[in-house]
Amino acid sequence: MKPKILITRAVFPEVVEKLSQHFDLESNQDDVVYGEAELIRRLQGKQGVFANPSDRISADLINSNPGLKAVCNMAVGYNNIDIAAATAAGVMATNTPDVLNETTADFAWALLMAAARRVTESEHYLRAGEWKKWSYDGFLGADVHGATLGIIGMGRIGQAIARRSLGFNMKVVYHNRSRLTPEQEAYANHAEYLGRDELLRTADHVILVLPYSAASHHTIGAAELELMKPSATLVNIARGGIVDDAALIAALKAGQIAAAGLDVFENEPALNPGFLALSNVVLTPHIGSASGSTRRAMAHCAADNLIAALSGQTPPNLLNPEVLKK
Repeated sequence: MKPKILITRAVFPEVVEKLSQHFDLESNQDDVVYGEAELIRRLQGKQGVFANPSDRISADLINSNPGLKAVCNMAVGYNNIDIAAATAAGVMATNTPDVLNETTADFAWALLMAAARRVTESEHYLRAGEWKKWSYDGFLGADVHGATLGIIGMGRIGQAIARRSLGFNMKVVYHNRSRLTPEQEAYANHAEYLGRDELLRTADHVILVLPYSAASHHTIGAAELELMKPSATLVNIARGGIVDDAALIAALKAGQIAAAGLDVFENEPALNPGFLALSNVVLTPHIGSASGSTRRAMAHCAADNLIAALSGQTPPNLLNPEVLKK
């Protein structure tokens, strides 16, 4: 008898077909967003879940489904999963690292360029029919070339972003929980390690790439925004909650920093409506990894993790290896 799994959200049909060869599956191809109670109900009697970052895999959900053996997230981030509860219950948890590094780094640059050079703001102006003449001071933005780029969170994606800065002749400074090796710093366009506050004072453009946790909650708040240059750009491609959105809205309104580019938000998709009234912020709906090839690679990676987990193998991207002792 095949193990039973739940695919919580719509995914590529070829991935559903791949999983159907191994599992008796229930697939939510209608893409209804299940709340926690509905997830608990649908997971009864199932051994695995192909999860989405919008799914809250809580301790209650895990403990309400004692037959659950694997939670496989189609994302590199996994703050939606209670890892401690999963480990305590003997449930393997996995993510999809590496396959999205380069695509997400590309998108960080898209947001940086759009925000610094006021692309969204000027496009809205043009579409509204307000462009009547050229003017010397029309939509003056900030240069990216020759500027100082600050990266907070210098993992694989952060390093990929830094490498791209070479073509813009930028100086790179970074802050991370641990300093990179000299070889890694050299490869990341000779990045220089700084304390967080010094980085915020120094950088012309700041990109956030750190994982979300209780320790990183509101890494950027009112006090940190006050340290930044009035001409600075802030880009968040990491996770909502790393930035205090209310404080950022206030800073953008006051001209405390020049612009922001945001792909993630607190309480997304119910983002703070204050952002919608601002012209100096570029807003995108959590699409940093959204190229066709990358999203397919993520889906296949999550599927491979689930197949391994429920066939007696160690999943390639196991987040809680200590669960194997159980």
